[in-house]
Amino acid sequence: MYGFDSYVAIGDSFTEGLNDELPDGSFRGWADRLAEVLADGHPGFQYANLALRGKMLAEIMSEQVPIALDIKPDLVTLCAGGNDIIVPGADVDAVAAQFEAGVAALREAGITVVIFNGPDTKTLSVMHMLRGKVGIYNAHLWAIADRHGARMVDLWAMQPLHDRRAWSDDRLHFTPEAHRRIALRTAEALGIPVDGDWREPWGELEPSTWMDSRRSDLTWTKTHLLPWIKRQLRGESMGDGLAPKRPELAPFTREPVVAPVPAVQQALPAPERLTDSATAS
Repeated sequence: MYGFDSYVAIGDSFTEGLNDELPDGSFRGWADRLAEVLADGHPGFQYANLALRGKMLAEIMSEQVPIALDIKPDLVTLCAGGNDIIVPGADVDAVAAQFEAGVAALREAGITVVIFNGPDTKTLSVMHMLRGKVGIYNAHLWAIADRHGARMVDLWAMQPLHDRRAWSDDRLHFTPEAHRRIALRTAEALGIPVDGDWREPWGELEPSTWMDSRRSDLTWTKTHLLPWIKRQLRGESMGDGLAPKRPELAPFTREPVVAPVPAVQQALPAPERLTDSATAS
């Protein structure tokens, strides 16, 4: 209906859909929401979502991009690298170069590619310290999109994502309403008409006091930061032992089909990892 008969989503937890949780505990997310739009009135439409939480860029490039190139769908969405750039000492330029190689391969195969820059973390307590790195990476992503003819979904400029109601308590993943808005924004980037406006204001919100913010920081540190540090020290990832929710290109259904973890994936060595966020997702 919109020129896309097949769609493969690749990336990390942002594309997997954390924390847009369904009643059964699985995750929907903006990519599933976009697939639903593409499948509407198009019974032949097929969709796969290979994204998995905790994935580093090298893993996405070696595990997911080759599958997408083999399938050669009409559309691929790619968001990756955030888990890499927020690691202390990470070389953002090198991460961007690796990302560009993946985009170039997909575009050379004749695939429409949509990429995402990182959201502005200015309003997020503690996480605002990542703003400079995210901004540098975003500049690279805009240049990559321009050089290879990829389409960009500008999360940094999405004003609704500056509201704390767009963010889960972990300050890393988006809420269901934010996923809905990102799906609308992505459809817009593809020129697809939708019902709904991602720009719609959230409405009034009472500002938190400094004490509330301080208490929230302490809770966040105990609940999310310290467990992440432990995983880092152990070389573990949130995605260990899990498999993509939609591992094969198939007619779109609302229910994800989760396959067993392939033996080859189980055997892969774990590189330095990081829990996800939207640029790190």
